[in-house]
Amino acid sequence: DWRLLPLLCLYSRLTRDLVMTYIAKPPLHHPSLEKNALGFTRRDYEGRISTLCAGCGHDSISASIIQACFEIDLAPHRLAKFSGIGCSSKTPDYFVSPAHGFNAVHGRMPSVLTGANIAAKDLIYLGVSGDGDSASIGLGQFAHAVRRGVNMTYIVENNGVYGLTKGQFSATSDKGSKAKKGAENKDSPIDLVMLALQLGATYVGRSFSGDKSQLVPLIKGALSHKGTAILDVISPCVAFNNHVGSTKSFDYVREHNDAVNRLDVINPRAPITADYAPGELKEVRQHDGSILRLRKLEQDYDSTDRHAAMAYLSRKASEGEIVTGLLFVDPDASDLHDGLNTVATPLNKLKDADLIPPLSALEKINASLR
Repeated sequence: DWRLLPLLCLYSRLTRDLVMTYIAKPPLHHPSLEKNALGFTRRDYEGRISTLCAGCGHDSISASIIQACFEIDLAPHRLAKFSGIGCSSKTPDYFVSPAHGFNAVHGRMPSVLTGANIAAKDLIYLGVSGDGDSASIGLGQFAHAVRRGVNMTYIVENNGVYGLTKGQFSATSDKGSKAKKGAENKDSPIDLVMLALQLGATYVGRSFSGDKSQLVPLIKGALSHKGTAILDVISPCVAFNNHVGSTKSFDYVREHNDAVNRLDVINPRAPITADYAPGELKEVRQHDGSILRLRKLEQDYDSTDRHAAMAYLSRKASEGEIVTGLLFVDPDASDLHDGLNTVATPLNKLKDADLIPPLSALEKINASLR
């Protein structure tokens, strides 16, 4: 029925995303591909076809995660990946398909991951979130997971906007920055790296999605670290760079179009990359003409001094620079299970005899409380 056409068009993008979500990449690959120590190729760590905008920095992060897992010889079934809601939280579907996975509600990923970690501590935990998911509705969840020392790698794909809801400022947007419609952000930003350092994270790093040579080693170190590893990855959003005044912009066409439905088309963009030496300041031009000023840590930087790291970050922030690299690591870190003094066997593998104490044990506990 042609009368259904407007309704079909209205949901065309949603339908595309749903269809693409269930299209997996072909499992076949060339037999000469390089294999790691476990016999897996890089293709074995890939996921489904991405539905994100062409050139999105999040896809670069997914590629770095794939490369890191391949290089550290991680058995795919040993990875447990979690996410919340947002463009960033879609990305776990795009890497390591054989891994365990759970997509939580908005901002609640850390508590779901914590619960899984308590029960099955023998898995390697990877949480992927965004600046909206972590720094706004999930800020409390982020804070408590870090201070409790949950053994996990927590990657924040930070683009400073709410990409799924058309580019509003997020809590990490810099004060004075402008939205695509020219509105200026009046609020001070939340710096998740500084917050992670204050809360006691034992592995803290920041990187840029286009700098794979830096990001892959940071992810490898985070996945191998015992304790809470936080990686803040600046990941440009390519969908909201249409300048005011253009008659070919999405805003202009929508304002001057009397349409019976609303469609959306994202023009492909070239991925933004950066290659620069330790200690070097790199200015990276974004698609909208704005500049990111990235400072890579010097070779002699001491990453084991938490307070010095915070002072260094604060000083560089006042100079308008985003410091990237491994900012802090505690070589003797502990995790939540150490604090709780749990048994060596993962709780989900304990038998009934282990979980149900005898009457004598209960009497001993009661006696100690009198």
